[in-house]
Amino acid sequence: MPSEISAVSRRNNVTAMGNPNGRAIVFAHGFGCNQHVWRHVTPAFLAEFRVYLFDHVGARGSDTSAYNFGKYDSLHGYADDLLEILDDLDVTDAVFVGHSVSSMVGVLAANRDSSRFGALVLVGPSPRYINAVGYEGGFEEEDIHAMLDDLDSNYFGWSSAMAPLMMGNAEQPELGAELTENFCTTAPTIARHFARVTFLSDNREDLPLVTTPTLIVQCASDIVAPAAVGRYVHEQIAGSTLVTLAATGHIPNLSAPDELAAAILAYLE
Repeated sequence: MPSEISAVSRRNNVTAMGNPNGRAIVFAHGFGCNQHVWRHVTPAFLAEFRVYLFDHVGARGSDTSAYNFGKYDSLHGYADDLLEILDDLDVTDAVFVGHSVSSMVGVLAANRDSSRFGALVLVGPSPRYINAVGYEGGFEEEDIHAMLDDLDSNYFGWSSAMAPLMMGNAEQPELGAELTENFCTTAPTIARHFARVTFLSDNREDLPLVTTPTLIVQCASDIVAPAAVGRYVHEQIAGSTLVTLAATGHIPNLSAPDELAAAILAYLE
């Protein structure tokens, strides 16, 4: 008889594959995506690691009925879920690979319970998207609010315009098309809320609290998380390692999966 699926695994659509006796590695997707975006990265880890994937509540594949606007009004709600997933799986010393906003989710969770984490891999992280005095986040505050207003007024139109820009790699238009499709499969009400939580967040004060060994993976050109942000995260997390890929765009798990996997494996050796 197959084992019963736990409520946590059902809520977050947790998937397990790879070496049952290997070290746990957990992949978390960014805004507007789901676990499917890791499909070209995970094969490099299956022989050595126990690979876990999941969908944030609200993403395609998750139990969207579990989406609570109060709980998910900050990234701490997603960090709560991550810790519940790790507890449900009963894993320790896990490698957590978080893309984009999920990188800060991993930071918050690891700061709360470092015993579950052996390493953090932050792919295209940004603790704050809005520029501030002494900090370059990449966007002026009015630009972020204008973007969020566009998203509110026409989510599908915003998705069609923004996804290719985030993806970059215009010579591979199929990548932008895939990201657009991912955005458009998220319920607009949830996507709007998650976007505001993401792009108005400020987790700068959480970075110096990180004690888990950390790899920061930066793309050579990224309009969402520019080079200055990667350097900032590196400077704020003591002992961290910063690697800049030749890849461009904000979604290297789709545009340069082999290069991304190689960087993670090299760090974990």
